[in-house]
Amino acid sequence: MADPKVLIAGAGPAGLTVALFLARAGIPVRVLERHTEPFEDPRAATIHPPTLEMYAGSGVTDDLLAQGIRAPVWQFRGRAEGVVAEFDLSLLSDVTPFPFRLQCEQHKLCRILLTHLARHPAAEIRWGVEVIGIAQDADGVTVATAAGDTHRAAFLVGADGGRSVVRKSQEIGFEGFTWPERFLVVTTTEDMGAKGYALSSYVSDPVTWCAMFKVPGKPAPDGLGPLWRIVFPTDPEAEEAALLDRAAARGRVRALIPQHGDFPIVHTNLYAVHQRVATSFRRGRVLLAGDAAHVNNPLGGMGMNFGIHDAILAAERIAAVLDGGADDLLDRYDRQRRHVAEAFLQAMTIANKKTLEEKDPAARAARLAELRATAADPAKARAHLLRTSMIEGVRAAAAVM
Repeated sequence: MADPKVLIAGAGPAGLTVALFLARAGIPVRVLERHTEPFEDPRAATIHPPTLEMYAGSGVTDDLLAQGIRAPVWQFRGRAEGVVAEFDLSLLSDVTPFPFRLQCEQHKLCRILLTHLARHPAAEIRWGVEVIGIAQDADGVTVATAAGDTHRAAFLVGADGGRSVVRKSQEIGFEGFTWPERFLVVTTTEDMGAKGYALSSYVSDPVTWCAMFKVPGKPAPDGLGPLWRIVFPTDPEAEEAALLDRAAARGRVRALIPQHGDFPIVHTNLYAVHQRVATSFRRGRVLLAGDAAHVNNPLGGMGMNFGIHDAILAAERIAAVLDGGADDLLDRYDRQRRHVAEAFLQAMTIANKKTLEEKDPAARAARLAELRATAADPAKARAHLLRTSMIEGVRAAAAVM
């Protein structure tokens, strides 16, 4: 393949989405990924209505719907109080053709995107290629790799994760903070739906809150079938091995839902959690998207979706500039995405965590009462759903000039 018009660092959901939307516009694109295949460990798994809408024309949505689990209702609970509020996305049926959350694992989305990209001869994925340096000039961008070769294109999109080499190479700041506690993900085959939990549920507690959701898993006989993931906070001082111990994880789940017998634990995963936003999403011919541009806690399932929204807009703007559009289109991409990253993505995920972990009894009681009242009032519930489904954020981005 001759030199592409656009290079993309990173073959996660954001990078592959940029590639697909550029390829569909007829623009030659090359993705450089340092790993040899997509990750299959537990990562994001919630896909919100606007994301399904954005993917619909490409055929990706149809594939996602065939593999995912539709979750029209989600719950907010108190560990002691039980169900506090239920929110039904069918209230937004007049706003979106997809009034539900779709539960489908990130690695499945990546496989779907790769399948679609394979149909475009001008799209190329190069696995096992580590980007180590970027230089740009008036005519384009040159990317150096660990293997000693270089790649050249008119534009580069950095979608290479929270430790982005692309972002660092352009000396773009990554402002924010890291939470002191790590999050523990416990995966079980136990059917939490049979115990009254919605397919997506949040459980508030001043000591040990959690979030849980169902994912399709891998069908039998090769796999275990549907799985439930439960996310817990952990003691910052605890040893990693002790936190990952399956017997200890089983104890955490049993404390949440007392029952006879053992919960079958099939996986535990521990990771640090950050809240950061790049000080710019554009530097000359280099754009950032996905975790390279912003990272956040997973409460609300927004991070992957937000990165996909970055990717689709970045592809649209680059295509327009390559077709003769004004360079300011790329500056507007920066303004739009950075505004909603700060005003919506960061603000909402931080607030979600605060609500779940609130320790002050009066403040916690007031917040639970507010959620009950919101769920009981159709107008308030609708406004809440527009915000938590990310529809409001998409509209806010579009309004930024």
